[in-house]
Amino acid sequence: MPSALLNGRAILNVTGEEAESFLQNLITTDLDNLQRGKLRPGALLSPQGKIMFEFLISRSADGLRLDILQSVIDDFAKRLSLYKLRAKVQISIDSESLVAVSWGSESSVSESDSTVRDERFPGDLNVCRHNGDTAINGDADAWTRLRIAHGVAEAPIDYALGDAFPHDINFDQINGVSFKKGCFIGQEVVSRMQHRGTARRRILIVDSPVDLPPTGTSITANGRELGTLGSAAGRSGLALVRIDRVKDAIDSETPILAGDIAIDLAIPPEHRFTFPVTAQEA
Repeated sequence: MPSALLNGRAILNVTGEEAESFLQNLITTDLDNLQRGKLRPGALLSPQGKIMFEFLISRSADGLRLDILQSVIDDFAKRLSLYKLRAKVQISIDSESLVAVSWGSESSVSESDSTVRDERFPGDLNVCRHNGDTAINGDADAWTRLRIAHGVAEAPIDYALGDAFPHDINFDQINGVSFKKGCFIGQEVVSRMQHRGTARRRILIVDSPVDLPPTGTSITANGRELGTLGSAAGRSGLALVRIDRVKDAIDSETPILAGDIAIDLAIPPEHRFTFPVTAQEA
């Protein structure tokens, strides 16, 4: 069973009788249909619709568990406290809990809620997140390769917090943002992007005939910047790019480069968006 211990992650717990309604009115994730034993991506947005904090959320025995970058967890807890007012909610950081991931096993989620299935990936992969005093160590590079293969982006390596909309990182493709539930912070902006189809940046999968250059390398075509290389593992990676410019380069058969290395860009499997259609194609 492949596995990896994920350094740099931490757990924040939101508990209390109003915990779910409190978060439901703030974050992008729809909690009404979040099943026990499942884990789903989510974000707290700015009023302008940009991702301020990204996390993975699941149910715990007495509330909701948020798996988030350790480097921002204190700021996140403070931000939630600003919105708390008189809500019957407790916000606490679990500084002792470790976070690990495994995949490919036939085992089911645990009765204790310490293991939850990651819904960002196809169900047959059985990608599970483990919280608590875990003995898992494993191969972090293998986890990066799995994320790349399925187009699963994570901050800060694939995009900068405060600089991306949910559509940019394909949250609309993996149940990270709901367009059916009631209002949440930044909802008006992301709903407008959804209904007008104006998302221009997307996470795409990068394929190269040789090892890719470092994260942060510019993606260009004929000197025109398309975006930036994020996670990379050998000859595969992720990039946040302007898909309209990528389509122009593909149509004109202009080589797309990561630094000075020719690459191919592809929409992640299972994702439903397409490259922009020109008037002639339509």
